[in-house]
Amino acid sequence: MVQLIDATNRHQSTAMLRAMHADRKAVFVDRLKWQVPVIDDRYEVDEFDTEHAIYLVAADPASGMHLGSVRLLPTTRRHILGDLFPMLVEGDVPRGADIFEVTRLCTSPQLADWETHNAVRERLATALIEYALTVGITHYTMMTHTAYLSQLLATGWDVEPLGLPKAIGGQTLGALKVNVKPETLALFRAKFALPDQVLRLDLNA
Repeated sequence: MVQLIDATNRHQSTAMLRAMHADRKAVFVDRLKWQVPVIDDRYEVDEFDTEHAIYLVAADPASGMHLGSVRLLPTTRRHILGDLFPMLVEGDVPRGADIFEVTRLCTSPQLADWETHNAVRERLATALIEYALTVGITHYTMMTHTAYLSQLLATGWDVEPLGLPKAIGGQTLGALKVNVKPETLALFRAKFALPDQVLRLDLNA
């Protein structure tokens, strides 16, 4: 299952969040060499990891190990695309109560193989659509390396480019808008052979 962690249940999930931030440091700082803040030389935590951030976290049901996660930021507040990289968008950056930004998609470097990484990503992708349809999110925005765009399209995401890709920090990045549709959820569940509900909304359930 994929767990929802937000301001209402964050106090119950401190160990999982620490594991998530440690894996983010291993992936984004150690492997990808991002110049982002690190706390205690162990945890990647930036200015957007606030009480307003929402996390969808895939965990091993037996051990509780962090397998992968993604962070959602409300676009009605400061967020990465709108406040750090608006140059990737032609025109106005999409903002609204029904639009959230997808950031920090991460799978644990401790996973055994690429197939396992893909399986975790498939569950997180499905959970993103489930969450959006549950709470009334109509669109996601995201930044991505252009090399990954074909993978997004092949997976079945309904995406629209928000502008032409640009070279930033030695990488070619683009901004996308994801249209949230029930059809996408049905496609993901069938394609990935997943159960009817991937996302666990209540940690007390």
